[in-house]
Amino acid sequence: MRDPRYNKGLAFTEKERDAHYLRGLLPPVVLSQELQEKKMMNLIRQYEVPLHRYIAMIGLQETNERLFYKLLIDNVEELLPVVYTPTVGEACQKYGSIFKHSQGLYISLKEKGKILETLKNWPERTVQVIVVTDGERILGLGDLGCQGMGIPVGKLALYTALGGVRPSLCLPITIDVGTNNEKLLNDEFYIGLRQKRATGKQEYDELLQEFMYAVKQNYGEKVLIQVIISSSSFYAFAVLSLHAASSEQAKPDFQFEDFANHNAFELLARYSSSHLVFNDDIQGTAAVVLAGLLSALRLLGGTLADHTFLFLGAGEAGTGIADLIALEISEQNGKPIKENRKNIWLVDSKGLIVSSRKESLQDFKKPWAHEHEPITGLINAVKAIKPTILIGTSGVGKQFTKEIVEDMASFNKTPLIMALSNPTSQAECTAEEAYTWSEGRAIFASGSPFDPFEYEGKTFVPGQANNAYIFPGFGLGVIMAGSIRVHNGMLLAASKALASQVTEEHYEKGMIYPPLTNIRKISANIAAEVAAKAYELGLASHLPQPEDLVESAEKCMYSPVYRSYL
Repeated sequence: MRDPRYNKGLAFTEKERDAHYLRGLLPPVVLSQELQEKKMMNLIRQYEVPLHRYIAMIGLQETNERLFYKLLIDNVEELLPVVYTPTVGEACQKYGSIFKHSQGLYISLKEKGKILETLKNWPERTVQVIVVTDGERILGLGDLGCQGMGIPVGKLALYTALGGVRPSLCLPITIDVGTNNEKLLNDEFYIGLRQKRATGKQEYDELLQEFMYAVKQNYGEKVLIQVIISSSSFYAFAVLSLHAASSEQAKPDFQFEDFANHNAFELLARYSSSHLVFNDDIQGTAAVVLAGLLSALRLLGGTLADHTFLFLGAGEAGTGIADLIALEISEQNGKPIKENRKNIWLVDSKGLIVSSRKESLQDFKKPWAHEHEPITGLINAVKAIKPTILIGTSGVGKQFTKEIVEDMASFNKTPLIMALSNPTSQAECTAEEAYTWSEGRAIFASGSPFDPFEYEGKTFVPGQANNAYIFPGFGLGVIMAGSIRVHNGMLLAASKALASQVTEEHYEKGMIYPPLTNIRKISANIAAEVAAKAYELGLASHLPQPEDLVESAEKCMYSPVYRSYL
């Protein structure tokens, strides 16, 4: 009863109570799991403050694991914003104040030199997915230090609920090297080291290196350890080419969550040759956006190569997703990526990125410097380039003005507008603005959720480029195949699998993503395609390949239904 993995609360039957000496320790009533679920949802809905709902859900996770996941799976659209973004951001800010039970592993500078010993303290001997953060850049909220643990905990809850990865195989980790957040350092309830954030080779780099190799040593060569890296207020995308070598043994897949960008990309590049590294907030979200583009082609017509793309934002975000688009076009037409970049344009704070600016550009922007006269301002770039697809990764709200949207609608029968910056207040435009200013002709998707909008008698359902569509199924596919590397081909396979789940019924509502209510089915199909690509590329270590990968994915998914203890 005190172990959340086995506890069923009032659902223990009369025979179970006798067999396990529970008689008298519970009220006499026996309730079904369905009735418990109804009762818990009624309770959660009484809380008007999202953080109170979060605390209630975490409390349930800490006492009755299966009921927690049953609620999350059955009410995914309602509870996803509660257990993860946006509510998890506030939870991280107040993590010390609401902290009751430890849900993960904390590795601080105090553990330097004994990280392997610390890992062995985790009670589970078998781990397949690790999500780790150093808390430096949490969802655009800045440096939250040790309190960033809410991100790995929330992310892994989605791996289980949406992707079916067994919770006992998941390990959330926070690496605490201090914080530069003065408010937290002066907070009497702060749970981390009270010191400035450590940087540099001797402290930070050596601790990370010890951690990476201790994980591999403790959990073996085939464990899937995903380490996610996030960005600030908008999605950061970057596609780092992780080349596969089929002759090598399986390596752990590390996912870095919410590390600052200056650490994120360096860590991916450093460990991709020795570890199985996957970055959800970079690669996963890019795959989600590409899926939306592939899906939208059914409404736009033509292929990706037939369209002209204009990005507002040329940081890791814009350049990363642009790279994945160019890679997919190359897969389709067989031409070099360099040539397929020509119809993809980017605008930064100084204007359109063109060849005359090349000497002053950062290295990651230089491949996107095309021949064109210099242009300042997004509106002027839109008028000159006449894109069919406008994508915002700027992190600055209200940049897609009425004039810009009207221009997009003037030279496109069906313009595609993707306002990806988060949170909602930072979206480049709202769904209502996109639909109204385009007279109901735009296809709209965003990073944050928007409610359906009715325009002239027709209801439009905005798409949300939520990386929860991709990473649970992607992770399950990697685990199924026992993949030894993450390959760009696997990202493209995940994008195509997601796009294929959009039906004609969805298209009639202007949707380019399927509803999250079908996420377990979607994840199974994504897992199957990712695993299939791993087998095709010679990266899979779980042999032989199952005949029906979708069926195999569904069978290995965790079920939250109560078990009998007789």
